[in-house]
Amino acid sequence: MAKVLQMADASNLVTELRRNFDAGITRGYEWRVTQLKKLLVICDKHEPEIVSALHDDLGKPELESSVYEVALLRNSIKLALKQLKDWMAPDKAKTSLTTFPASAKIVSEPLGVVLVISAWNYPFMLSIDPVIGAISAGNAVVLKPSELAPASSSLLAKLLEQYLDPCALRVVEGDVTETTLLLEQKWDKIFYTGSSRIGRIIMTAAAKHLTPVSLELGGKSPVVIDSDTNLKITVRRIISGKWGCNNGQACISPDYILTTKEYAPKVIDALKQELEALYGNNPMESKDMSRIVNLNHFDRLTKMLEEKEVSDKIVYGGQKNRENLKISPTLLLDVPLDSMIMSEEIFGPLLPILTLNNLEECFDVIHSRPKPLAAYLFTKNHKLKERFTKKVSAGGIVVNDTAVHFTLSTLPFGGVGESGIGSYHGKFSFDAFSHKKSVLFKSFLGDSAIRYPPYSRGKLRLLKALVNSNLVDTFKVLLGLS
Repeated sequence: MAKVLQMADASNLVTELRRNFDAGITRGYEWRVTQLKKLLVICDKHEPEIVSALHDDLGKPELESSVYEVALLRNSIKLALKQLKDWMAPDKAKTSLTTFPASAKIVSEPLGVVLVISAWNYPFMLSIDPVIGAISAGNAVVLKPSELAPASSSLLAKLLEQYLDPCALRVVEGDVTETTLLLEQKWDKIFYTGSSRIGRIIMTAAAKHLTPVSLELGGKSPVVIDSDTNLKITVRRIISGKWGCNNGQACISPDYILTTKEYAPKVIDALKQELEALYGNNPMESKDMSRIVNLNHFDRLTKMLEEKEVSDKIVYGGQKNRENLKISPTLLLDVPLDSMIMSEEIFGPLLPILTLNNLEECFDVIHSRPKPLAAYLFTKNHKLKERFTKKVSAGGIVVNDTAVHFTLSTLPFGGVGESGIGSYHGKFSFDAFSHKKSVLFKSFLGDSAIRYPPYSRGKLRLLKALVNSNLVDTFKVLLGLS
């Protein structure tokens, strides 16, 4: 099933899958359940291999791999198995006087043959989670894992080939060449997770065929810290969402902190104290922190740190080891707003802290930038919580924690504006890969002459009353009172 694509293969691959989809292979409930159960077997039987691959690619600690990738996938699959019949069931829709007598429903039908292009930072979660939605909705799927996580890509290809139905589910490994060949094909949906730069390329390619897209991107997710907070818990939860989530290499990782000039010293001291408590005096030697994915990303982060007017803003950390792809947790204070570190998504262990005269200024800073994938607020102030959730536009907002909204299947996960298009997780994943088809059943009874020519003022009055579903006016017209 998994192969490196050649020039002519991409078209043949899509043609074959479309033929199988048109034959109805993927549409039945039993087929969908069978594939989901096999994904569950992969999680249950091959967790050690998955953990090992993630360590090879990213140096991920076992806890992060087992919990944030395998366990979350297991929950996602179990939810789909439990709820699939309800998700597939048509929803009844109301009718009106205009269509009487009639009945209506909304049918969820699969889109067809879909392409899932996943990311390197959570290579199993971000590959299989969209595939769960695509399978649940009854689609044929091609998965393109990221070449930047080669051990995970190879294992994904091996396991999906071993367990899933090759008539409708394929994996294509490779790099830019293979991805470009895939993007030249006509798909019924493209689901991409990654950077906004590549997201624009995906969207441009999709536009040629008017293919719908889901783009799970990222952005600079702010953390606002009010002085009215539990500071110890606040900084521990920021650390967990930043360095405890793949060493900052996560799309919803806290990107920068906003707090007041008066409160910033306390925030910095608390962060230093908790970072040392959690990762030791030499975090470069910690086994509980992932490494940087590759030299390109290491050099990109180094360039951010060494930029003029930024390098002297480091107040904690800043150690680097290029050979081991390690950068220590690094705090920076009041870097220039036009610096590289404040212009691009950081996606690493660097955390700028910007100070404000008063906390209200946080809204101006956030609004001056593209809408982020996530926004975080730490406060006990109820009015500030309400104001923040109303005034800040982001893919998701979390108050008094970071990143945990990703784990809730009851919340749609996705961006807004430049941080993404569309959402998924739980039922939202099923909907992301479904077309909501409107179906109206009309009786041959009650075929009124008022809808047909020749038209008259009386027909006009009656039709207007019917279209407006106004029973009183309808009876007035019928009784000649209007």
